[in-house]
Amino acid sequence: MEYNLTTGSVPKTILYFSLPYFLSYFLQTLYGTADLFIIGQFNGVDSTTAVSIGSQVMHMLTVMIVGLAMGTTVMTGRAVGAQDRRQVNLAVGNTASLFMLLSVALTAILLCFVKPIVAVMSTPEEAVRGTITYLTICFLGIPFITAYNIISSIFRGMGDSKSPMYFIAIACVFNITLDYLFIGVLKLGPAGAALGTTLSQTISVLISLTMVCRKKMIPDFRFSDLKPVRAMMGGLLKIGFPIAMQDGFIQIAFIVITIIANRRGLNDAAAVGIVEKMISLFFLVPSSMLSTVSALSAQNIGAGKHERASQTLACATTIAVSYGIVVSILMQFAGSTVVGLFSSDADVIRLGTQYLHSYIWDCIFAGIHFCFSGYFCAYGQSGISFLHNIISVLCARIPLAYLASKYVPGTLFPMGFAAPVGSLLSVLICVAAFIWMKRKLPVFQSGENA
Repeated sequence: MEYNLTTGSVPKTILYFSLPYFLSYFLQTLYGTADLFIIGQFNGVDSTTAVSIGSQVMHMLTVMIVGLAMGTTVMTGRAVGAQDRRQVNLAVGNTASLFMLLSVALTAILLCFVKPIVAVMSTPEEAVRGTITYLTICFLGIPFITAYNIISSIFRGMGDSKSPMYFIAIACVFNITLDYLFIGVLKLGPAGAALGTTLSQTISVLISLTMVCRKKMIPDFRFSDLKPVRAMMGGLLKIGFPIAMQDGFIQIAFIVITIIANRRGLNDAAAVGIVEKMISLFFLVPSSMLSTVSALSAQNIGAGKHERASQTLACATTIAVSYGIVVSILMQFAGSTVVGLFSSDADVIRLGTQYLHSYIWDCIFAGIHFCFSGYFCAYGQSGISFLHNIISVLCARIPLAYLASKYVPGTLFPMGFAAPVGSLLSVLICVAAFIWMKRKLPVFQSGENA
């Protein structure tokens, strides 16, 4: 089912689309932490560590798949905006062909390298066996993880952000239920956590495909649409590949910063780990704005409404910045209380509060460059998003975190500023790129209906 996002009030359209996406992201975050929480109730530290490390690897793979699927959202959105049914079906069919081949190849490669991956993660000896088991089962489920994300990306491109919310809600319920069954009742440990994750994704995909077929949500789709078309495949990869590489690199950067914190001692490592988990929750709004801007702008670009695409960017940025300011100020007063929810250790609370007080300002600047990234992707300029994120990581986030850790060992406050400084650098690059686009790209030189 398609929804026209090219008419009506821009703020209302943004809220209509972004709220279900926000809830989807929240459910996905809950889904991702269920394994770790439940296994901690029934198993020892070795099993918990195995699931923790395995989850990190799977999270990195998932965000890269989601990044690659951004190409689908944009290409589908443009076709919907242009009211070109043929192009919509080609985008769906070519996406299915591309990701089916990719998921099978990725599964085969990862299964061959599961032991080296566990070694690279510096997995403690006690947790090696459990981590290998967890990852092996999860790797077998990659085709279904991929299927869920491409189905969601297709629907978001069509302007439907509610259906993906229902799909992840189904997966979340089944995952928690199966985790308690496999881990709590059957005592399968890390293998049970992996089975719960994989089977819940499989059930969600099967239910979503059944809904698609019964309700004819993609009318006039033919098997011939699965045949690769060079222009469509090129568009999907041109937009999605830089985003996938960018997201993968950012995840590596987070791991590097975690290693830097780990070398400072156990309390510092615990404090940084807690704050990173908190930040992932605070970033739900900026992340939902990124996907909202990309989907809405893509439809408006397809309809030739470039000014409305710019209005969408401005409105979403205002929402993200307003939210970031409120949250950042609030955490200056409530930071220690929030950190205390995750630890009762006084030193961990003190260090975590220091880190949060400086890190939290990233909500403002990240919200800005997230919105710009969605806008650039909608215009097929995802290389700009890749560029500013890589420059931010290499020139600010990692080096500043390292320097702060080395020269200011008594507090985590300076180290926390690495993130907002990196995002500020991204914002400056985004603004420069936006001005360049307006002046140089042909679509902005030939009028509103170009």
